[in-house]
Amino acid sequence: MNTKRKAPKGILGFPIAPFSENNKLDEQKLAQNIQFLLDEGLEAIFVACAAGEYPSLSKEEYEAMVEVAVSVTAGKVPVYTGVGGNIQTSLELARISADKGAEGYLILPPYLVPGETAGQAAYFKTIAESTDLNAIVYQRDNLSLSVATLEVLADVPQVVGVKDGLGNMELNTLLTQTFGDRFSWLNGMPLAEVTMPAYVPLGFESYSSAISNYIPHISRKFYSAVLEGDQEVVHDIYKHVILPINNIRCQRKGYAVSLIKAGMEIMGMPVGQTVRLPILPVEKGHYAEMEAILEKVLERFPKEKTIQSI
Repeated sequence: MNTKRKAPKGILGFPIAPFSENNKLDEQKLAQNIQFLLDEGLEAIFVACAAGEYPSLSKEEYEAMVEVAVSVTAGKVPVYTGVGGNIQTSLELARISADKGAEGYLILPPYLVPGETAGQAAYFKTIAESTDLNAIVYQRDNLSLSVATLEVLADVPQVVGVKDGLGNMELNTLLTQTFGDRFSWLNGMPLAEVTMPAYVPLGFESYSSAISNYIPHISRKFYSAVLEGDQEVVHDIYKHVILPINNIRCQRKGYAVSLIKAGMEIMGMPVGQTVRLPILPVEKGHYAEMEAILEKVLERFPKEKTIQSI
């Protein structure tokens, strides 16, 4: 179905899964989240992934999220979905993604049992070859990719990219220098702005930005400064935005998700803080810290203008 064998470049949008107080998916708020990311010029939408609490979604909710994303984007930017974990469920969700009109999917690693190298390669290969969509493989948590694994996947045309969530720069150097532009390279570290300046020289051309859900103009300003070598701006944003927010994110497990929702709520976006177990909402003290940081951020880095919808 899709002959464009290239992963998206630039800043990638990962919308959250807005839940109502009675724990129901709020499709209207999801559509607003996605439209906001489009209006801010993000280069792709990755829906129902980790930021979208993918492991907690029912099949019906997953289908709804993909439908909303495809409808709102209307072909303006690529839509990727999240699949992974259970191999049988992954194959089913891959088919749903294809049926609903997504351009590709991000394949998360299997959990609990990482498997041998050959098993890992077969896992990604089986999912990637199950449809004609583009596939990006994601190393994180209990799975570390190897040259042997990527040698297998290099022969699978559907596999267009590799996303890193481990932060092992020795491994990243080995993989990028071995395979070069056969794959696109994506930075998927939590709060990827923290590490992106170190990733760019290795050939990483895109990253997932959690803060783009609530202060996307900072994401854009920071990434532009990184690419232009403007160290003064990079340092300024590190000091006043990225590192303070990252310090809060590191305080509790699950904050990689719940802190996004807190930031959106603080910035006046109608999503609320409701998250699904085992993730917990941001604690009141940390929420207050986040409010203070964002107030100072907007004073120091005011949004200059609204980017028109692409």
